[in-house]
Amino acid sequence: MIESNSLLAYHANGATTDILTEKKHRHDYFQMSCELNTGGGGPGSSRSSSGIQIGSAWFQRRINLRPQHRGVHLVTEEVLRLIPEISQFSVGLAHFQILHTSASLALNESWDPDVRDDMEMMLNRIVPEGLPYRHSCEGPDDMPAHVKACFLGSSLTLPISEGRLALGTWQGIWLCEHRNQAGSRKLMVTLQGCLRPDTTMTGSSSSAPLASTSS
Repeated sequence: MIESNSLLAYHANGATTDILTEKKHRHDYFQMSCELNTGGGGPGSSRSSSGIQIGSAWFQRRINLRPQHRGVHLVTEEVLRLIPEISQFSVGLAHFQILHTSASLALNESWDPDVRDDMEMMLNRIVPEGLPYRHSCEGPDDMPAHVKACFLGSSLTLPISEGRLALGTWQGIWLCEHRNQAGSRKLMVTLQGCLRPDTTMTGSSSSAPLASTSS
């Protein structure tokens, strides 16, 4: 069990105040901003006539994606099913961090699956197996997996608008699985933004650690 330390700074009317430091056995947070007495946004937020919203809420959860074979997989719907709380945000940012070094995340084509097959083909041509890699103790696919993960990256930051990810028409979240055989991949998801007017603060706890080391 890993105890987590949480120090939040809430922003209201341009001021920053450290208001909560705590230790808890939780990795699932829904933490509210300080209450404002103006309406228009969710609890702890206000909306001006120019559309600027003041006040913020934070939510964080570690999720497990189902195991996939080696290749590029569209996982947008799977991810969103695991974080229904996104619907409570009117505007904000969603950050997705994969907690592994041999798989990666990307934002790309969501319609034609041939694009994902072609991407896997190109990755294998750019980073082939069989080169004289010094790191070889975990199999011939492992070192190429690390290189591919560096090329594509481990995180995505996407806008939230009216309770949904603000994606382009043909954009989706890709899980790029670079190992021949891998288990469930873990993501840490962090949501930050202003809540919708009809939002009721909710939260849940878990005995799982806030942070972990995975490869």
